[in-house]
Amino acid sequence: MKAAVYYETGGPEVLRYEDVPDPVCAPRGVVIDVAAIGIEGGDAGNRARGVMPARPHVVGYNCAGVVREVGAEVGDRRVGDRVTALMAHGSHAERVAVPAAQTWLVPDGLSLEHAACVPVAWGTAHDCLFEFGRLERGESVLVQAAAGGVGLACVQLAKRAGGVVFATAGSREKLERLRELGVDHAIPYREVDFVEAVRERTGGRGVDLVVDPVGGDTLQRSLLCLAYRGRAITVGNASRGDLRVDPAPLSAGNRSLTGVFLGAEALLQPARVRAMLDGLLRDLARGELRVVVDRTFPLSEAAAAHAYVESRAPFGRVVLVP
Repeated sequence: MKAAVYYETGGPEVLRYEDVPDPVCAPRGVVIDVAAIGIEGGDAGNRARGVMPARPHVVGYNCAGVVREVGAEVGDRRVGDRVTALMAHGSHAERVAVPAAQTWLVPDGLSLEHAACVPVAWGTAHDCLFEFGRLERGESVLVQAAAGGVGLACVQLAKRAGGVVFATAGSREKLERLRELGVDHAIPYREVDFVEAVRERTGGRGVDLVVDPVGGDTLQRSLLCLAYRGRAITVGNASRGDLRVDPAPLSAGNRSLTGVFLGAEALLQPARVRAMLDGLLRDLARGELRVVVDRTFPLSEAAAAHAYVESRAPFGRVVLVP
């Protein structure tokens, strides 16, 4: 089979399109014919500087497709099932082998292209807002980098839950599209100081919750946006900046900062994560929420797709199609 592989970490140019061995189905696993791969920010980060368990290495957390083989000890999956899968690595390929427990059935009404973008981004967003962010109806939330996959999911989920949604993005065009998805206060961070904008629009109070996938200096300044007893969530480091944080703004207002990593929850709280993602897939299939795909690339052009992701031009997800 074909896959996008690399032999050393680095920029998008390290990706090559090559033949690799077909995956082997484990007794408790399935093999999936991949139909679509949602590129996550973590995929680009791992390609740039992550751990390589083998050479060549196939990166990627998320994909969706059709089950072609089922392990002897699996009773809840069948050949022909449409599924989306979550994995530590390996999604950038024509086929993947994963534990059956790390797959979710894709409901009728949801395309495999969109399903490939769900587990990481939407599961992370849901945990940021509710499991760890404890967002309640009527509270305010600032979503940093709201035009990304986690950001777009946060905007929609927070609005549906009755939150007042503040959002930052790099262009007026992106902010207008975010307004259509429920943003109440759109902040062009390249034109204004987002801390001052939040303070001004809240009468100096600040917001109850911040979700920050950017990291670096943006995370430090996100803490200045919090109201008394406000909560900040750090989820990734898209800026690849310094992650050291001065905690002084937290203690001054009895505020908190929590790191969120969906992978740990999927490993240690699998029943909760399974039910949560089943619910999100159902709601997406019903049209209550919407996956936004900016652009698709052939798997053979994975290097160009990763470069496009890192350009910060996309509004929503970038998808690879084998």
